[in-house]
Amino acid sequence: MKNDIKKEIQDKLFELQDKDYRDFQVKLIPGASVEDMIGVRTPALRSLAKDLAKREDIEEFLNDLPHRYFDENQLHAFILSVSKDYDWCIGKVNEFLPYVDNWATCDQMSPKIFKKHKKELLTEIKGWLKTKETYTIRFAVGMLMEHFLDDDFDPKYPKMVAAVKSEEYYVRMMVAWYFATALAKQYDAIIPYIEEKKLEPWTHNKTIQKAIESYRITPEQKEYLRSLKVK
Repeated sequence: MKNDIKKEIQDKLFELQDKDYRDFQVKLIPGASVEDMIGVRTPALRSLAKDLAKREDIEEFLNDLPHRYFDENQLHAFILSVSKDYDWCIGKVNEFLPYVDNWATCDQMSPKIFKKHKKELLTEIKGWLKTKETYTIRFAVGMLMEHFLDDDFDPKYPKMVAAVKSEEYYVRMMVAWYFATALAKQYDAIIPYIEEKKLEPWTHNKTIQKAIESYRITPEQKEYLRSLKVK
């Protein structure tokens, strides 16, 4: 990558720096330090990403992996999220995923174009679930949660998520988040996973906790879910 392009982007990020926000945010990202963060607020990053995505030379930034700063990773994720070319986007997502090292970048990367290519996306998700990369797996589960819990729901999808075995906190938490959301959207299809204790105990209880916190779960359902907690 040309240094002048990299410097241009980094200079812009430092222009947008909010040190108080940086100091707050670094506490939320495990393993991060103030040296890794510039401290650019999300709305500013999204706005910058929209402008940069239009540039013909943007691939020079996207290909420059790994990035130096957390904010560059966030910017990268937001640029991919506004892509309108599925084939290009999915290729870049696959190049980027091995470098995603935190929950924020993982969860905020959500290409809008995926909605129009769910069949192809599902094939990618199945591959991501087979990896050993914490945030690639988390991203896969997140995409199943975002795109396949409504009209495109199929009972085989929660089976795929329930089959995920990991000791990683950020994978287990995403699995719990998936099942809690699935309970809100597909209660009858999902409640057997809780009744029959198909999830490992920590994830089982965390699913119940998150479901009980949801306004989309009825009081009666919440009471029943409480009775299904395991010790």
